[in-house]
Amino acid sequence: MALSDLRTVERNEAGIEAALSILKQRFGERFQTGAAIRGQHAHTTTYIPTQAPDGVAFPETAEEVQEIVKVCAEHRVPVIAFGVGSSLEGQVNAPGGGISLDTSRMNRVLSVNAEDLDCTVEPGVTREDLNAYLRDTGLFFPIDPGANASLGGMAATRASGTNAVRYGTMRENVLALQAVMADGSMVTTARRAKKSSAGYDLTRLLIGSEGTLGIITSLTLKLYGIPQAISGGVCPFPSVETACQAVIATIQMGIPVARIELVNALQMRALKNYSKLDYPESPCLFVEFHGSDAGVAEQAETFGEIAAEYGGGPFLWTSVAEERAKLWKARHDAYWASLTLRPGAKGLSTDVCVPISRLAECIAETEADIAEMGLIAPIVGHVGDGNFHTLVLMDVDDPKEIALAEKFVSRLTMRAISMEGTCTGEHGIGQGKMGFLEHELGHGVNIMRTIKAALDPQNILNPGKILPAPME
Repeated sequence: MALSDLRTVERNEAGIEAALSILKQRFGERFQTGAAIRGQHAHTTTYIPTQAPDGVAFPETAEEVQEIVKVCAEHRVPVIAFGVGSSLEGQVNAPGGGISLDTSRMNRVLSVNAEDLDCTVEPGVTREDLNAYLRDTGLFFPIDPGANASLGGMAATRASGTNAVRYGTMRENVLALQAVMADGSMVTTARRAKKSSAGYDLTRLLIGSEGTLGIITSLTLKLYGIPQAISGGVCPFPSVETACQAVIATIQMGIPVARIELVNALQMRALKNYSKLDYPESPCLFVEFHGSDAGVAEQAETFGEIAAEYGGGPFLWTSVAEERAKLWKARHDAYWASLTLRPGAKGLSTDVCVPISRLAECIAETEADIAEMGLIAPIVGHVGDGNFHTLVLMDVDDPKEIALAEKFVSRLTMRAISMEGTCTGEHGIGQGKMGFLEHELGHGVNIMRTIKAALDPQNILNPGKILPAPME
């Protein structure tokens, strides 16, 4: 997909002017129209151009979200939900202008039900905020996408992270949502029960909808007990293929690995330089186990034996919290480490996901593309579920480099789809992956259009994302 393929959304100048006046009068200092703050609410962290909203609202309650949406509905003005702005595919851009609805002040933990292992939070609570709140309860929320994202944004993009292989993604960990729909009505998608067969699954409909079907105002989430013991470490391998084979063998043996992350040789070079890690510049697996003291030791030793069978090792592991924290901070700093490979460049981050059996093949062909095109593009992956990311370093002011990066992303994405995979495992569609959705789902996209038209007939909720806009 090229930048020229990005769909535009027709601006409603009269409606926007009316909505700005009403919202400024209603919210005062909690409604801002300055250029700087509007720009902050449209950055895409990619090569996709910034498309700023016309105003930014800071609601503090679900009822205020309703007010804002009703004003936008009355005047046919786009409204774009905003968490912390860590999305990667242009989800927070405003191609037709409109109102950015910033949920950062909706940051309360509403309830914790320790016996039921769940909690209810507002959308602006971040995962780090929640786990700090839960620290003394012996519980935690495990989904860890890397960035300290808002939980509302994580649900809206169906996010996951390094420990999805053990705990699942946001799809598996959201029990219920409260959301404001395009007409300003409030809906509750489910109760707190751990399972239900009552009608259509509205919770899953909204998870991953990127604010195009409704704006999340609260979430009920699953919680887990903090493990008694945690062990983790890094294991080098001679190739990506042998590392992937070790991952498959580990999972097939039923070892309950909590995290298993791949970095290729180029990414490992960046991590060594940036985070001062003392490991070979070869493909490596970052691994973590949760359980009892005896359990994590046994799991680590068994994994080390499996790795050795595929030429990996030595597997150096530890149960010391400070040492583990250093390893995982290095993994989460992969983006910043990668930028040191080409100072001054900006990174285009993209992800795909394939069946684990095709992962090594997909990565090998991707590395061949990188070499053929002369790109600098390290690879990291949540290999336990077949998901990996590339970060293409480029000069965003050079049209030739942008075109080459787009060509690379297109080849990677179509390769993943041809391998029965998906164009995105966790980043979402946004603007950047719209051109691939029909290749992946075919007629299913028309069903999505029907759902969108039924729930948002005026196309005011984050228009120009996921599906082409305006819809006909």
